[in-house]
Amino acid sequence: MSISLKFPDGAERSYDDGVTPLAVAEGISKSLAKKVVAAKIDGAWWDLTRPLEGGGKFELVMRDSADGLEVLRHDAAHVLAQAVQELFPGTQVTFGPVTDDGFYYDFARDEPFSTDDFEKIEKRMREIVDADLPIIRKVWEKEAAIAHFKSIGEVYKAETIDEVIKPGDAITVYSHGDKWGDLCRGPHLPSTGKLGKAFKLMKLAGAYWRGDQKNQQLQRIYGTAWADEKQLEEYLKRLEEAEKRDHRKLGRELGLFHIQEEGKGMIFWHPKGWTLYRTMLSYMRRRIEAVGYVEVKTPQILEQSFWEKSGHWQKFHDSMFVCETDEGEVMAVKPMNCPCHVQIFNHGQRSYRDLPIRMAEFEGLHRCESSGSTHGLLRVRQMSQDDAHIFCTDDQIVEESKAFIDLLNLVYADFGVELHSVKLALRPDQRFGTDEQWTIAEDKLEQAANLAGVQVERIANEGAFYGPKLEFHLRDAIGRTWQCGTLQLDYVLPERLDASYIAEDGQKHRPVMLHRAICGSMERFIGVLIEHYAGAFPMWLAPTQIVVATITSDADGYANEVAAALRKAGLRVELDLRNEKVGYKIREHSLQKTPIIAVVGKKEAENRSVAIRRFGGEAQTLLSLDEALASLVEEAKAPDLKPA
Repeated sequence: MSISLKFPDGAERSYDDGVTPLAVAEGISKSLAKKVVAAKIDGAWWDLTRPLEGGGKFELVMRDSADGLEVLRHDAAHVLAQAVQELFPGTQVTFGPVTDDGFYYDFARDEPFSTDDFEKIEKRMREIVDADLPIIRKVWEKEAAIAHFKSIGEVYKAETIDEVIKPGDAITVYSHGDKWGDLCRGPHLPSTGKLGKAFKLMKLAGAYWRGDQKNQQLQRIYGTAWADEKQLEEYLKRLEEAEKRDHRKLGRELGLFHIQEEGKGMIFWHPKGWTLYRTMLSYMRRRIEAVGYVEVKTPQILEQSFWEKSGHWQKFHDSMFVCETDEGEVMAVKPMNCPCHVQIFNHGQRSYRDLPIRMAEFEGLHRCESSGSTHGLLRVRQMSQDDAHIFCTDDQIVEESKAFIDLLNLVYADFGVELHSVKLALRPDQRFGTDEQWTIAEDKLEQAANLAGVQVERIANEGAFYGPKLEFHLRDAIGRTWQCGTLQLDYVLPERLDASYIAEDGQKHRPVMLHRAICGSMERFIGVLIEHYAGAFPMWLAPTQIVVATITSDADGYANEVAAALRKAGLRVELDLRNEKVGYKIREHSLQKTPIIAVVGKKEAENRSVAIRRFGGEAQTLLSLDEALASLVEEAKAPDLKPA
């Protein structure tokens, strides 16, 4: 018998039944075979040495592809687990999944691990790679697998099999020769030697069995793995650069904000940080007002019955801060604005002539994130969003969505970040609405993206229960991606909250509701920008745009005059009249990443000039005060205020 394999390029080839993917690869090219790590048949993962059980769409997974890295990291996790169990007898393994840039394994062990153990664990991992142990896939019955893992003291594995696997179902176990094995779906490499040595253990953390703090405490070892040493080295350099750019570190050093124990996930904005925040907010307000948005303000706290009607009490209750008044009212702090905006839409009769209505709000929101999940500005409990909702007709969805994408692209360009990718999150299994509604909604969002010149990646099962959404991912200066913007299409909330307008036919119709944000959480977006710019903001964003520093006290009077003129022109200015050497002042303000230092001394006072020094440069430019004022005012303008 033979089977037919259809390759990604459309070619079809026949092979003997039972051929392995590795044999297929070798038949194409010996060099190709050295680069593949797994295969897919009709989308299902397949080990290279496992005989194919039929034909279909066939794909070889390359070592340096995203899928290939997933396989390598899965194997690295298994090699880690084997090394740990050989070095520390009695240690039990639990779960060891792949992450975005590596892997981890959770271990049950009475004694704590230390990062000092990493060197010997990595050494043992390299020895396992050198041993080139064959990786063997075995299929076991449930009861046999439970008995095996119990017999070797792996009670966590036995418990997992007992509770997750249905009676009579078979499971797969992968072993490294006769040395070590673990419950796993696969796929895996043909042998440990194929992994290579481009891996490194990174950090330790605590974890709970099955993520439940009521369960046993486990120890988690994180690692990273790459296709080759060059990729590993590049990754470690990116990490080093990211550490320098950490917004929490820079936030302290630059005096922008702090967080303290009594307010987990809440930001204490310092004067400079709040100046940055207000500058961004003013810019966003100007941008949206220019394209027809109206700004509103709605209550922070509303009764339980309101949130029940909107559906958020049922769907979002665990993430809401709830309180009770002396009168017995149960109230919740709002986690989002959308139900409140529907109330404003519903206040009075709406006509089709009023649509679209673009309603924005920047007020604070609160979400009860677990204290352990909060992370600087990137994950907070109190936030503001550049939040807006567009109430429109079905016929206006594409036009409004395209206009939003155009606006998002413009804003990202102004902030100096790049739109990296857009994902279209499609219908989930649990959802409201008909399949026909979902098909129309998904197609309209994709059509709008294409009209805006954006290609989307369709992601199955990731949409909200009320509708599909576009997710906008930006890329920062060191290549990291961040999901900030979003556009969500909603038929459900207008129905639940009885929103309607009078259409041309004189009848009531439901509006479509587009939930959209460009920055998302303003706190998170500022955190991203701090890391993107490493704290050295462009002049229009910088909290302090100019420092006027004196060389000698003889110039104090003139320095005050210069600072006053710059402030009058709308610039954010600090004055440094300290009795310190000017070199010391320049170094100190350079550490604060101030864009411009205007140096004045006796000579500058006599000539009514200033010596301009820019952040990151050594040279000084001598300008008259009038010339400096004109050029600096123009340079400091926000992008939307500059001539087109």
